[in-house]
Amino acid sequence: MAEQRVRRGRARWLVLPVAALAGWGCVRGVSASQDSGSPSHAASPRTSASAPADPSAKPAPGGAYDPADYAPQVRTYAKKAGVSARLLMAILYNEDYKPHDPAFERSWQKYKPDAAFGIANMHRAAFDETKRGRDFASRTWQELPDDRALAVEAAAWYLHDMSKQLPAHWAGPYSREELMALGYNAGGGNMAAFARGAKPGSQAADYLARLRGNWDKAAKAVGQAA
Repeated sequence: MAEQRVRRGRARWLVLPVAALAGWGCVRGVSASQDSGSPSHAASPRTSASAPADPSAKPAPGGAYDPADYAPQVRTYAKKAGVSARLLMAILYNEDYKPHDPAFERSWQKYKPDAAFGIANMHRAAFDETKRGRDFASRTWQELPDDRALAVEAAAWYLHDMSKQLPAHWAGPYSREELMALGYNAGGGNMAAFARGAKPGSQAADYLARLRGNWDKAAKAVGQAA
């Protein structure tokens, strides 16, 4: 689930607590000042029967992250979960605001225990609830930074669960996909309030604006008409 705070893009992550960055640098063997502005990824994946065998699902050391690289996983898991692949890809673009390096994420989580993990930025409680009765039920939240396919799979099913909470009709000026994205960001309760016509706060409004900005790019990434 997305971090619930106002986001200012990747630039925000250039100024992080010294403890978190120092831990990241120690793990990777480089100084924080060298790499804090350039996300890279260290692989330490666990194989999963539910994850595609495609090695692109694993973080690559020193490789820049592009959500479009995971279009095969997005299409696969969106279809299984019965949600829009375009929406799922747009969510990944929305969540691409911080370095998705496993070592960085774990260092940051020590500083902020309620931080989210993985390329879909999912919180522990959301992951544990979403995995119940599903193919990845035996997996753990701690695996999300290392297994991007698992992160995509969990996000797809979380969106599926959001769709089940939508009312049959709503008063707000939002599409079904926009409401589901707002639910991904702010939770099911807030999604229901927005559907009733409540005005999103600045954080949710920013999330929605960025989703709309990423909408055509997401369609192109998954091979759909914009």
